[in-house]
Amino acid sequence: VQLVESGGGLAQPGGSLRLSCAASGFTFSSADMSWARQGPGKEREFVAAISWSGREEYYADSVKGRFTISRDNDKKMVYLQMNSLKPEDTAVYYCNRNPPFASWGQGTQVTVSS
Repeated sequence: VQLVESGGGLAQPGGSLRLSCAASGFTFSSADMSWARQGPGKEREFVAAISWSGREEYYADSVKGRFTISRDNDKKMVYLQMNSLKPEDTAVYYCNRNPPFASWGQGTQVTVSS
């Protein structure tokens, strides 16, 4: 199993970023997927999830209305469009299957600051 996140960086409050996750080593098209994040000094927390078909999406209350999860089963990719970013969104973002594999990718750092 390999999960490779990318697309993080520095954004200003109110800005946008799009995260990508390339998955391999498992049957992606039948796997529910999710994004989680871990802020400085905090536990890893759920951000968003998407069903294997892409028809169902779930979001943490803290990101609902601002973030959108999507997937491309042909490309084995999961995305997280993040809009109206806030400083409290600063974290390392990870993707994983839902329920998660024991091993996680390296994550991608998102920093929201002016």
